[in-house]
Amino acid sequence: MNQKSTEERYDFRTIEKKWQKRWEEQQTFRAEERSSKPKFYGLVFFPYPSGAGISVGHCRNYIPMDVVCRYKAMKGYNVLQPMGWDAFGQPAENEAIKRGRNPREMVPEYAANYKRQCKLVGLAYDWSREINSSLPEYYKWTQWFFLLLYHRGLAYRATTPINWCSSCKTGLANEEVVGGLCWRCDTPVEKRPMPQWYFRITKYADRLLADLDTIDWPEGIKAMQRDWIGRSEGAQVTFGVAGHEDESLTVFTTRPDTLWGATFMVLAPEHPLVLKITTADNLDKVKAYIEQSQRTSEIDRMNVNRAKTGVFTGAYAINPVNGAKIPIFIADYVLMGYGTGAIMAVPAHDQRDFEFARKHNLPVVLVYRSSPDQTAESMTEAVPDGGYMIDFTGQTGGIDFPFAGLPAGQETVQKVIRWLEEKGFGKGVVNYRLRDWLISRQRYWGAPIPIIHCPKCGEVPVPYEQLPVLLPEVEKYQPTGTGESPLAGIPEFVHVDCPTCGGPARRETDTMGGFACSSWYFLRFADPHNDAEPFSKEAVDYWLPVDLYTGGAEHAVMHLLYARFWTKVMYDAGLINFQEPFSTLRNQGMLLAYTPGREIKPEKSGAAKGAGGANGAGGAGGAGGADEEAPEDAAGLVENWKVLKPEERETIPQSEWVYRWIKMSKSMGNVVTPDEIAEKYGADTLRVYTLFVAPFEETVQWRDEGVEGANRYLNRLWRLWNDLYPYYESGRRLLKEDDGWKATLTAAQRQLRRKLHQTIRKVGEDIENFRFNTAVAALMEYTNELSAFRNTLANGSQPAPETLALLAECVETLPLLLSPIAPHLAEELWERLGHSSSIYYEPWPAVDEAAAAEEAITIVVQVNGKVRSRLTVPVDTPDSALEQLALGDKTVAAALAGKKVRRVIVVPGKLVNIVAG
Repeated sequence: MNQKSTEERYDFRTIEKKWQKRWEEQQTFRAEERSSKPKFYGLVFFPYPSGAGISVGHCRNYIPMDVVCRYKAMKGYNVLQPMGWDAFGQPAENEAIKRGRNPREMVPEYAANYKRQCKLVGLAYDWSREINSSLPEYYKWTQWFFLLLYHRGLAYRATTPINWCSSCKTGLANEEVVGGLCWRCDTPVEKRPMPQWYFRITKYADRLLADLDTIDWPEGIKAMQRDWIGRSEGAQVTFGVAGHEDESLTVFTTRPDTLWGATFMVLAPEHPLVLKITTADNLDKVKAYIEQSQRTSEIDRMNVNRAKTGVFTGAYAINPVNGAKIPIFIADYVLMGYGTGAIMAVPAHDQRDFEFARKHNLPVVLVYRSSPDQTAESMTEAVPDGGYMIDFTGQTGGIDFPFAGLPAGQETVQKVIRWLEEKGFGKGVVNYRLRDWLISRQRYWGAPIPIIHCPKCGEVPVPYEQLPVLLPEVEKYQPTGTGESPLAGIPEFVHVDCPTCGGPARRETDTMGGFACSSWYFLRFADPHNDAEPFSKEAVDYWLPVDLYTGGAEHAVMHLLYARFWTKVMYDAGLINFQEPFSTLRNQGMLLAYTPGREIKPEKSGAAKGAGGANGAGGAGGAGGADEEAPEDAAGLVENWKVLKPEERETIPQSEWVYRWIKMSKSMGNVVTPDEIAEKYGADTLRVYTLFVAPFEETVQWRDEGVEGANRYLNRLWRLWNDLYPYYESGRRLLKEDDGWKATLTAAQRQLRRKLHQTIRKVGEDIENFRFNTAVAALMEYTNELSAFRNTLANGSQPAPETLALLAECVETLPLLLSPIAPHLAEELWERLGHSSSIYYEPWPAVDEAAAAEEAITIVVQVNGKVRSRLTVPVDTPDSALEQLALGDKTVAAALAGKKVRRVIVVPGKLVNIVAG
């Protein structure tokens, strides 16, 4: 009897549409509100819906999370995998301005397109919990949290110099300035003094730092947060100002032990005392320098490789430890927002100070000396540490000096701090690089800040019962550029009665930046339809914290830090019972596209030329080859190369195109969408390729031939399963009714079953550990072995009962293993086996450990530590037999010729090492 099935084409379009429709109709992925099952909460970073829609770059994040969540559901967890839209904020408003549309109309359209694409890819989201941060039912609670922070002393208004983007026409938080440019539009950032709202995140600096040790996050992200928080211990020391007895300057230093080497002082150009102490003959130069520094971003000012500039004020500070007068400069490498805005400069022991001193012909004084012949005059660079303290007795203006001969190090630093405190010269302090979080924006598209300004009562928080403060509908929403929000021009919004005294007052017209909305959305997903409170304690106690969170590493010091801060505030307020929002974090690698561009300097190329499609006819040529990722800036510049805009590709001959691997992004015009891949190959092909192409955290190149390979695999799997399916009905009865067939399997059949159960274990473990590429590889290996076994079946004959049972087990298990990875195809195969419920609810197959165990193992044989042979032996071979087999091996015997065996060491299951001499 011929058991081969009738050939049927793998019609992925029909199959995928069928299952997407059924999942939606049956709400397959809806999480249970409460359950006796253990919970699993998987979440990807809150996306803002853009006009370009989802790219395959997004899928590098979304698909792996979906695989984990589907697997967890099969492992018996009550799974919550929600999705929503970070719809407020600058990105959405900028997009609306660019397209000449109102964000109120545009954002819902974009969100609907994102949702359609998520369904197209087969992502198992619980859409009943969908949220949108720009809807009043959401931002009411964002405002509620603002008031919570305000009443706890953690939200305040202050006039300070802020980062100002002249293009976006709004203020930016320090974290939103990248390389001196606006994070969103790449415009150079300038400084502008304005009244702004801040969140006092600095109050939580120590906890934010300490609790990094309690969470399973990539070490790189933890290091970025530690560096951004920037905790440092040292001392504040007070210097007098010559000729200004009523003034003093306080510096923060981590090296108070080097005070005796301070030869000048540097103030930030913004320091409030600069103009007061500057002498008349230096005033013009100082003012010009201050004006210049205001055009330089804080990030650029902090760049250690940047040339050090500065001007002399004409004033002198008095060093408290020796009475020495030292000149006071201003320089833009000193920041008013860090420490006190003033530093003492010790050029002998700080390289930046050393370079400044040499440029301005300032003295260099050693405090520590490593050898007797070491002198300041012979120095070519600073000596930051090491050596023993020089004896300054007699050079300190009568002030005692008890530190001669002490070694450099923290013990000496602490002794100096205690001495400074005893003398009244200073005190030990802890300083932070972290600054308070600038939250207000002079933009329309954001949650209004719920504060009213009353001439009589001052700042008055909007009463909770009056929330939300609705964002008014307007036709003209573009930024004013004056420093005021467009809301300031809407009288019916601005003018309001004071809630305290009833008199005329004005609403706050700034709105909150988008990061406020994304600092708590993960909590709202636990209880998204609650009208009475942001969430119930019962709901968050059950679902939170998030078990697994995935997204890009670029949010390390913005969203991830802010969300941790808000979580700790909520914990302190008694709203939640945990202090960290995301137990485990994983970051996906960047996705690169082979992108056409042009050389902008003919003397240097380093890339492949030539016409070609997505993978280029130029091959892999050029310096470093096409497999090398080239760093690019936001404008598409890569060294001497610039990306071709879509319109340029119409006019420049392909023979002049130069290809580079650069980050896939809509601004580069090199995006591949899931729609394109799903239409040509199917969503399951996209999923398989995305998972298989590289480890999750690595940068990867998008290659069309890899997509085609994934598609060929699914077609082979489809044909193989359909070839084996006719054996299923006969074999399933034996499979369910009798275990005896397992004892009668041949060696080849045992090997196939061993591979099956090893694959069950391997795929499960790899998914748990984010090794998706090796999970897919294991599934492919198993499919190949199953295919090879299929080819041994004789056409026209009925297999033996044990063969039928084994085939039935293979046919039934394959869709289960495939389900998290290629769910549409898995559902179709599962239904064809006669199952009426979704495979999403099926348990993950159990590993038969006895079947998975190897019958034979390979033992390495070494002679004096060098591998000489390998033995294949039964797994239960005793040590004594292994020793005899090793000594009897011909290759080993040749290696032992003329030597005496002194010892034989057997490591069970691994190796035999023969020591001879």
